[in-house]
Amino acid sequence: MTDETLHARNSTALDYRETLFLPKTDFPMRAGLPQREPEILERWRRIGLYRRLRDEAKGRVKYLLHDGPPYANGHLHIGHALNKILKDVITRSLQMLGYDSNYVPGWDCHGLPIEWKIEEEYRAKGLNKDQVPINDFRRECREFAEKWVGIQSEEFQRLGVTGDWDDPYLTMSFKAEAQIARELMKFADSGQLYRGSKPVMWSVVERTALAEAEVEYQDYQSDMIWVKFPIVSDGPLKGASVVIWTTTPWTIPGNRAISFSSNIEYGLYDVTAAPEGNWAKPGDRLILADKLADEVMKQAKVEGYERRADVSAVDLEQATAAHPLKPLGYGFAVPLLDGEHVTEDAGTGFVHTAPGHGTDDFEVWTAHQRELEQRRIDTTIPFTVDADGFFTREVPGFEGRRVITDKGDKGDANDAVIKALIEAGMLLARGRLRHQYPHSWRSKKPVIFRNTPQWFIAMDRDISVPGDSLRRRALDAIAATRFTPATGQNRLRGMIENRPDWVISRQRAWGVPIALFVNRRTGEILKDPVVNDRIIQAFNEEGADAWFAEGAAARFLGDAYDTADWEQVTDILDVWFDSGSTHAFVLEMRPDLQPKRPFAGGEDRVIYLEGSDQHRGWFHSSLLESCGTRGHAPYDEVVTHGFVMAEDGRKMSKSLGNIVAPQDVIRQHGADILRLWVMSADYEDDLKIGPEIIKANVEAYRKLRNTLRYMLGALADFDEGERVPLEEMPDLERYILHKLWELDSQVREGYRAYDYRRIYSRLFNFCTIELSAIYFDIRKDALYCDPLSSLRRRACRTVMDALFSCLTAWLAPMLAFTAEEAWLARFPSENGSVHLRTFPEAPAAWRADALSEKWEKVREIRRVVTGALELERAAKRIGSSLEAAPVVYISDPGLLAALDGIDLAEVAITSAAEVIAGEGPAEAYRLPDVPGVAVVPALAEGRKCARSWKVSPEVGSDPEFPDITPRDAQAVREWLARQQRAGRS
Repeated sequence: MTDETLHARNSTALDYRETLFLPKTDFPMRAGLPQREPEILERWRRIGLYRRLRDEAKGRVKYLLHDGPPYANGHLHIGHALNKILKDVITRSLQMLGYDSNYVPGWDCHGLPIEWKIEEEYRAKGLNKDQVPINDFRRECREFAEKWVGIQSEEFQRLGVTGDWDDPYLTMSFKAEAQIARELMKFADSGQLYRGSKPVMWSVVERTALAEAEVEYQDYQSDMIWVKFPIVSDGPLKGASVVIWTTTPWTIPGNRAISFSSNIEYGLYDVTAAPEGNWAKPGDRLILADKLADEVMKQAKVEGYERRADVSAVDLEQATAAHPLKPLGYGFAVPLLDGEHVTEDAGTGFVHTAPGHGTDDFEVWTAHQRELEQRRIDTTIPFTVDADGFFTREVPGFEGRRVITDKGDKGDANDAVIKALIEAGMLLARGRLRHQYPHSWRSKKPVIFRNTPQWFIAMDRDISVPGDSLRRRALDAIAATRFTPATGQNRLRGMIENRPDWVISRQRAWGVPIALFVNRRTGEILKDPVVNDRIIQAFNEEGADAWFAEGAAARFLGDAYDTADWEQVTDILDVWFDSGSTHAFVLEMRPDLQPKRPFAGGEDRVIYLEGSDQHRGWFHSSLLESCGTRGHAPYDEVVTHGFVMAEDGRKMSKSLGNIVAPQDVIRQHGADILRLWVMSADYEDDLKIGPEIIKANVEAYRKLRNTLRYMLGALADFDEGERVPLEEMPDLERYILHKLWELDSQVREGYRAYDYRRIYSRLFNFCTIELSAIYFDIRKDALYCDPLSSLRRRACRTVMDALFSCLTAWLAPMLAFTAEEAWLARFPSENGSVHLRTFPEAPAAWRADALSEKWEKVREIRRVVTGALELERAAKRIGSSLEAAPVVYISDPGLLAALDGIDLAEVAITSAAEVIAGEGPAEAYRLPDVPGVAVVPALAEGRKCARSWKVSPEVGSDPEFPDITPRDAQAVREWLARQQRAGRS
């Protein structure tokens, strides 16, 4: 076919739809994420993505997110998904920002969560754990943990989390157990470790001490009693009774003092009238806080009373009371002690003080110890309750009574004590109180404070020089750490400032033992490097089971020591000590993770990210462990997230049927929907999830996916020869590049600040508003209908190329699967991946502030025109906006100037538009928030182009193609020419 024949070909023989340059892509509109994502995961494994990321990052500054270890004891819940997705986004984004951002996952494998599961299996079989050899039991715990590590690993990877899944860290690995034991020995060598007797939270059900992080507060109904303590010392108060109030009647046998506050005003009150047979009787003289006297009298059913005198702090300090159970063998004196913890918020203004059953009680007792000894008061703290919750022989009259049963139910101790107080005439009133009470978060049963020998790490002992205590080091480290959100710093500081010594011992079987020997005569810890090295070597080769093997004491002590002289400690380390030591056997022992030292001022940085509860958990224990052994925190930055709630704000529970399992969301919608949910929420606060929220995220995902799909279609067959230099681009393309330039810094700043919601919001708005609703809409005609040679079309595709490059990179940390799918749809490669990229740099030349200001004004004008056309369409006066040719009146000089060089018809997607300076007629369409713009709708003149559907008087001016515009005719000629060339080839 000759060129003449080609050009003469009758246009009526053409189907103009074939000549349009419509988008072409294999990237499907329907994502099919549940099926597609596993294929992408398999591809990442096949191409060795994690290892290639490490190779790409060699030599870069390290920015490491150290994984806080979850427990290996069950399927993942939605909180795990939130946590791991956030970690993956941090890791991926820092890698793409140009850092070496290695991620090594880990698991906490010791402690009660796992041991409890094995005990449950034992109980179901009618077996007794104590009758099984300890290392057999420990082997079952290890096997249980190994099983769940494998299951959880697959579930984490299904979320799209990239890391060293082939070589994770486990606290139960032999090298980890050895290093944990070594870390403990460091505390012993520095003198920070000691064995003492203090009240600790004790779970009778689990038969072990608990840390604060292992306790949760739940509603509980307690007995409450008001008890009289008669003053027996000479002075103005003799014959009166101090009244105390408590919600733990069973602790009365452990009472050794009464605490008061010198800041509270007290009075001496006489009971003048009371019902017959009442516990409070006329003639009783009671000492009470003035602010609380009325309420106490009401509870005691007193009908009349008078305030007789003031009671000073000096009067109280000099007074001594008798124990209310004196007839049962409690004949010792009960001193009154000034305590800062006493308030007048509730009760009587006095606090019954049992130093074996509470931290405040213990501290006020020990603070006055010297004074008490001078008064010849015995300061020994009794062991009133044993490990099973029974009163011991140190509780006269109540031995064998039980505080809490092994099932966590209330025992008979409360009733027995109350009955004895009634018989002694010392009970003033009683009642019930529903309040928040500590429970074990594993067994969900109440705990008690119990005085028991435990191992502690001291918070305030000098370590190397005077004033160099663990508390001081930790507070200094907190001040040097960056917190996100910033409120986390104050929260952790407050906990460190007020915390007691760290209880690190547990009376359990599964974990790293406190691998020490203690002199049976002196109580001193054996500090022998040779013995310690034997222990560490055995742990490295055999694991911590070596400590419990037969003959272990003789093996480790060797010939230098007689086993008869040395006690082998059998307590287990608190699991928080295990996880608090992970920096020592992960960050410091893996060459690919070791950050440059010191942290302060060093290039490399370490991030810890967990839920906000870890201020008292992993953040806390890691800080103390590292400060105690190294003098600084193990991290430079601490990031915290909230908890996941149901979409109505309630806590998730099986009974409410509002649990959202990540596995279910993935099966139905895909992991990228979960990732989008995390990114679109404010993770610093509690997050909500439920069917409607998931539905909203599916819809948002659809819009983002369609943006990527449109770009892929528009870029089909894009050739480097089409590229248009910046200086030749139309203003609209320059404006979009300026927006990209703005986004570049915003996205980078957002990723560095871990502010993913801000990034997501700006990218989502950019994709759905700036691009889909404006740029793509305006340029659709040029892309589909302009000739291939058109500068406008080539410039648009050049900008589309930049858009695709930036957006796929910026979205890659968030939508890991979808960004990969989109990248490979355009750049198919056997080994390629969007995740091997770094964020593309937006050239400074893209910045065009003046042009941006101009186009912001153009967009305002466009909004008014669009509003007017919507009314015309609703009234069915037009169908398509291309049928319109609005007359636009502009009285605002700034807005009018903005249209200089702008084809308003192109921008408004009409066939024509006339701009007139002035106010416009009164009936013109206006928007209140865009003053100075008025639109009068009008129909376009001319014929409708058969190809582009524009209405124009130019249709028919090209004789070869009489039913289309000259622009479309040129496009058809170029299309025919390309078809001819393709035929020749």
